Amino acid sequence: MHYVYMIRSQVHPEETYIGLTSDLKLRMAKHNEGGSPHTAKYKPWSLVNYLAFSSRQQAANFEAYLKSGSGRAFAAKRLW
Repeated sequence: MHYVYMIRSQVHPEETYIGLTSDLKLRMAKHNEGGSPHTAKYKPWSLVNYLAFSSRQQAANFEAYLKSGSGRAFAAKRLW
């Protein structure tokens, strides 16, 4: 399975991140250990939502959509 996930900083709740992984537990651990340069300064992180896809391509397409203008509006209204 491939997961598109949404996380929010516990210390800076205005900071959010959308990502893609095939191992959600490991990826969350990396974010909270500071293993990702983009998210290290806002740790710790909480998982807000995730969606599972059987195809990596479908997951990548949905992640790209969530990072687009209309996808951000959809996520703000329905997923965060």
